[in-house]
Amino acid sequence: MNVFINKRIPEIGINMLKEAGLNVIIPENGNLVQEEWGEYCKDADAILNVGINKFDKDFFDRFPKVKAIALYSVGFDHVDIKEANARKIPVGNTPDVLSKATADTAFLLMQSVARRASYNFQKVKDGNWDLFDPLEALGQELYGKTLGIFGLGRIGFEMAKNSHRAFDMNIIYHNRHRNEQAEKELNATYVSFEELITQSDVLSVHANYTPEHADLFNKSVFEKMKPGAIFVNTARGGFHNQTDLYDALTSGKIWGAGLDVTNPEPMSQDDPLLQLSNVCVLPHVGSATMEARSGMARLAAENIIAFSKGEKMPHCANPEVY
Repeated sequence: MNVFINKRIPEIGINMLKEAGLNVIIPENGNLVQEEWGEYCKDADAILNVGINKFDKDFFDRFPKVKAIALYSVGFDHVDIKEANARKIPVGNTPDVLSKATADTAFLLMQSVARRASYNFQKVKDGNWDLFDPLEALGQELYGKTLGIFGLGRIGFEMAKNSHRAFDMNIIYHNRHRNEQAEKELNATYVSFEELITQSDVLSVHANYTPEHADLFNKSVFEKMKPGAIFVNTARGGFHNQTDLYDALTSGKIWGAGLDVTNPEPMSQDDPLLQLSNVCVLPHVGSATMEARSGMARLAAENIIAFSKGEKMPHCANPEVY
């Protein structure tokens, strides 16, 4: 069975596939855009995909031999699941193994914004370490403040746990379902979306993205948030309207923002958000630890190997296909 991997992944995943007797195809040029995949996909039985590449009706029509997709990610909003189901194509993902790493990134962004770390680091690099000014670029403390979580799943729980233990933050959340573990262990409180945006000192986004979430955090939402609030997004850039976010920050509607995902992504280096002292932006590196990326490679390989044996993928985003 031929397996196309569009970018190199940690060796553990590649070795697992080869040891299972699968023919692994990895292009020498790891920077191919999806439109350049043709010669690899035409003979591929399965694809191990790295990155947010679109798998829709057009793709499946062009490459009918592809019968399985293993994503090197938790999110699968870039796959037309309905179309995959219609063609009986299982779609695997990589849950759990990157939860701590991604939550750590949200935790890092929250602190970096609160203390204007990016701005002050840039001052040092620019040789602009001026004389002491008691009022210049002050940050804020997080102790005892309220953290609002939008989407209290595995990653959101880790973020809430870190914040509660480190800063004794009060945890509120809005979710499709109640999280009894968080309520018991962290004294978390379930609230409406309206309460979430009005009561949070820090609002951190961790939900799975779907089209109806597009620009959910927009001008009307930012206007209802606290003027001292910090907005953190490590989920998907599509959750927030970036122009509205900039306007909210520069008008004082909210205090700061920490982003590991942007809208669009990648963002332009000329984006005015990057000029603000109360903003920290990372290039979508939430899972960028050796442990998380190796774990993702292992789960993705497990999904492909199971498919090759005619078995159900152990980490399947569309189990209804079976």
